[in-house]
Amino acid sequence: MTGSGTEGAQGLRRRGVLKAALPLAVTATALDATPASAAAPDTGPTKAAPARGRDRIDVHCHLIPDFYRKSLTAHGITEIGGVPVPAWSPALAVDFMNRYGIETQVVSVSEPGVTYLDSPADRLDMARRLNTYMSRDLVHGAAYRKGRFGGFAVLPLGRTVTAENVSVAATEAKRAVRELRLDGVGLFSSYGGTYLGDPVFEPLLRTLDELGAMVFIHPVTPQTYPDLGLPPFLYEFTFDTTRALVNMLYKGVYTRHGRIRWLAAHAGGTLPYISYRTSLLTLTPAIAQQLGASGAADSSPHFRGLFYDTALSPAPQAMKSVQELAGTRHILFATDWPFTSALFPGAGDPAPQLDETFDAGERLAVERSNALAQFPALAARIGARQG
Repeated sequence: MTGSGTEGAQGLRRRGVLKAALPLAVTATALDATPASAAAPDTGPTKAAPARGRDRIDVHCHLIPDFYRKSLTAHGITEIGGVPVPAWSPALAVDFMNRYGIETQVVSVSEPGVTYLDSPADRLDMARRLNTYMSRDLVHGAAYRKGRFGGFAVLPLGRTVTAENVSVAATEAKRAVRELRLDGVGLFSSYGGTYLGDPVFEPLLRTLDELGAMVFIHPVTPQTYPDLGLPPFLYEFTFDTTRALVNMLYKGVYTRHGRIRWLAAHAGGTLPYISYRTSLLTLTPAIAQQLGASGAADSSPHFRGLFYDTALSPAPQAMKSVQELAGTRHILFATDWPFTSALFPGAGDPAPQLDETFDAGERLAVERSNALAQFPALAARIGARQG
């Protein structure tokens, strides 16, 4: 539920439009600032989701260390998505996890990432600093945080994508995965209007394929969009994720780079619902039509091979569509915290709506075992058996 501090008329319009969301963000910040002892009382687990202890793995949540916040502020970015940058610290994150039965958060950097920095050297410096912080201070850091964090690396890409920038990003991806031992790499759906299927990204994609990386795709607010007088995160984020996923299909990314595992934020945007329609220019629907097949044969198998998270999408309207497309094993639990802090004022079950789609065993898979299977290093860190 994040957006950027982009400059220009479009950015100014966004900030004006999103003022309506300010009370929600203020509430979220206040909630995050509340110590655990003063938090709303735990009313207990829901009937359909009995207490299971602390076992959930949250694959979509964000970190905002102080040095990054100060840099954003120094560049005039005090709002993300038109609302104040929410409070974040390792202690607040652990408190949130404890209240909602979450064992581990796999953190990433939300929009604007490092794209707000004009200098390639500055972008690289900030990306390296963020990735090193994730590794040393969170993932492999203090004993009391052991097993509580995983991490997706941020890459030093800017609003204008060049071959040189992509080469530097590929080098940082290798460092982050091999040396810092982070759990994957985070990419945005687009960079200054350039989508991930563009040939300029090919050297980076080859590197990610060599690494066999899990790549988390997080949306951004597109450069231009119709002004409906509503916060862009309500719908534009979902559309940009969809654009990225469809773009990669028709640019052959999934075919050329079969070792990359793609995790699409927010249930893949609108892709599950329109996966058949967006597959119509491939052979899959035509073959299905000729064979009289349906279901598993009527959308691109590449879309079925993606992974999808539950962030801001736990309701059955989204989850049943994802389940029909990709199956339960390709769905991973997520909260989008701390940008969603106002949605989590107390404690207990963080996504009771999941019961409307999944039975108890499936929920456990979505909230834990599916992630353990895709993040073996994380599973090893927490001493969990995959399955």
